[in-house]
Amino acid sequence: METATILRGFFSAIEKDPRISVSHIGLYVTLVSLCQSQGETGCLEIFGKDVMLASKISSTATYIKLLHELIDFRYLHYEPSYYKRKASRISIAGIQDHVQPYLNHYAN
Repeated sequence: METATILRGFFSAIEKDPRISVSHIGLYVTLVSLCQSQGETGCLEIFGKDVMLASKISSTATYIKLLHELIDFRYLHYEPSYYKRKASRISIAGIQDHVQPYLNHYAN
């Protein structure tokens, strides 16, 4: 999926979602950018420390909180690697289908 399409879908989805803050947006946009730099189209394998550096998040606790909230809110899909030297996998494509039921709740 093209970067512009992913971002357009994300911004359309968060428009009515009061749970999303500027920090969530920054992390999400960073993930999309990193995905593009890896030449991928919606999925990337990356270490948390690299995401933190690129998104300028200095606290591990903040990074984990934001990441897990984006996962819980269904804006991301996350497959953790439980090995130090193996990157975790994050999927960012196709959020509209997963998020729509939750957005309907906030639309009223």
